[in-house]
Amino acid sequence: MEPVSLLVGGVLLAAGFVAGRLGRRRNVGPALPQAVCGCGHALSQHDPEQGVCHSEVARDAYTKRGKWAGHTWVSCSCRQYVGPRPIDEVFAPRLLPPGD
Repeated sequence: MEPVSLLVGGVLLAAGFVAGRLGRRRNVGPALPQAVCGCGHALSQHDPEQGVCHSEVARDAYTKRGKWAGHTWVSCSCRQYVGPRPIDEVFAPRLLPPGD
């Protein structure tokens, strides 16, 4: 093969590689806000009737001598959801299940 055609092929390959690397970098818009409580858990983790959080939190565990022993999973101490309310609960009461 001619050295000129090899050089042209190498330049085209490098230009395609650079264009592919730069073309993929698109700015993504800001993340949508999530409805989370003060404890950091979503509305789906809270029971609306009892008001407790059903999620678990990792807490540090220590030995009697004060050395770190790992994590223990304990239930979240949140007692009521204090995050933003869904708009359908603000303007209309729940129809289902029927209350007797």
